[in-house]
Amino acid sequence: MFLGLDASTQSISAAIIDPDTSTVIASDSVNFGAELPQYNAPSGFIPDGPDGEVHTDPSMWMDALEILLHRLKSKGVDLSKITAISGAGQQHASVYLSEKFHSAVANLSADKSLSEQLVPTLTRATSPIWMDSSTEAECAEVTASVPDTLSISGSVATMRFTGPQIRKFFKNSPDDYKQTTVIHLNSSFFSSILAGKSSSIDTGDGAGMNLMDLASSTWHKDLLDATAPDLESKLPPIEQAGTFVSNISSYFVEKYGFSSDCKAHSWTGDNPASLVGMGAAASGKMIISLGTSDTLFSAMPEPKTDPNGYGHVFGNPIEGGSYMSLLCFSNGSLARERLKKDCNLQWSDFEAEALEQTPLGNDGKLVAPFYTPETTPKVDSHNIHTNDWDFDSASNNTKVRALLEGQFLNVRLNSQWMGLTPDNVLLTGGASKNSGIAQTISNVFNVPTKRLTSDASSVSIGSAIVAAVANGHSYKDLAEKFCTTSAETASPQQGAEIYDTRLSEYETLIKSIV
Repeated sequence: MFLGLDASTQSISAAIIDPDTSTVIASDSVNFGAELPQYNAPSGFIPDGPDGEVHTDPSMWMDALEILLHRLKSKGVDLSKITAISGAGQQHASVYLSEKFHSAVANLSADKSLSEQLVPTLTRATSPIWMDSSTEAECAEVTASVPDTLSISGSVATMRFTGPQIRKFFKNSPDDYKQTTVIHLNSSFFSSILAGKSSSIDTGDGAGMNLMDLASSTWHKDLLDATAPDLESKLPPIEQAGTFVSNISSYFVEKYGFSSDCKAHSWTGDNPASLVGMGAAASGKMIISLGTSDTLFSAMPEPKTDPNGYGHVFGNPIEGGSYMSLLCFSNGSLARERLKKDCNLQWSDFEAEALEQTPLGNDGKLVAPFYTPETTPKVDSHNIHTNDWDFDSASNNTKVRALLEGQFLNVRLNSQWMGLTPDNVLLTGGASKNSGIAQTISNVFNVPTKRLTSDASSVSIGSAIVAAVANGHSYKDLAEKFCTTSAETASPQQGAEIYDTRLSEYETLIKSIV
């Protein structure tokens, strides 16, 4: 059996697969806000940070991992039968550690908690995550020093990316930076804990740092020098996801009953793992992940970059030497949840009633619902932008349709550079289960939408598949067993061609904002 872990923004989840029986043996999840309220992070991060800072406490991540493993064990899952583990972390989150980390993680005592033993090794008490928008100055400095950052790293210098975050830390806390001997991503931090030794960073998650040379999958000297001094010495090496790190730490053998022969493999980022878990690592399928942020991604054989600079290129965690393209839309579930709260709605209001009582195209009423600064396109303001109609005074049904259509017109508009012409769109993430959202995507793209049939997340399934492939299983065979999709989630409704017209009108709206 193979265990895949998904350390996302709001939760940590697990899926255990058995390739011999083609079954998901177990899956479970721990929600940070609901189950660890003492960290005051209801959505998985510390709210109200100054000047766009969005951080979280890595102690919470460690405590949640322990709760998850204890829960699996208490449910009767025989963790001793797990052959290997891999996982995925929320991309761009970073952890800063002293020299003491190496000894501490190698000598964990099962009598104490992970956080109790590893927090003293932190040189930065909290971890900046992908939502952080406080590094505009640092991005400008990196760009001025390395103007071809996009062509080298696959992304323009980006505020949420790890390189600019490291630069800000170096500038604001030089003494703490000097005491930092290793900088891990969320993914490599978890991998290190499980292995009992410092893990490598993979090409999928490592590409989301503005530090990696896509062509060679190595740290790029000019980008390192533009970021902070002595940075290369503080970064783990780059290796393919699923690289064997070590047999699992004795901490997990003694405390949770893992076999001492269980292999701990390097992790990747949540979006690359989702590509694997959707069965799309070796093809040009289009996937939309509906999470805290919405993302659109697809495998690609060559690193084609977005001329607007909004899109990103990462390493493919299964197909070594190949790539994946990705667009991130900050106003995903956070925007949908904001409208739900402001209008006192239920999730059912985003389904049949609102969409049945309003026409496709919303009578021309368009909205760019940027409740938080948007990354695609880059908009720093917090505003609800319309094409000359009053959003606040509209009916709730009109607001719901306007928000959903606006979100996915934005996705369609800004993904055109990828050159994809899909026969269908694969959906994943919590909101993919909402029939109204699935129907809106089908209409806007004018193709059917499908979702995975498994209840486990595509990220945790993908992570388990990475572990299985590392141990000799065929990705093609695993995808056929564990990445099955529904026959059809939604098909375009009559009149969906109206979105071809709406797309050009939406482009005009976006240009007026940007």
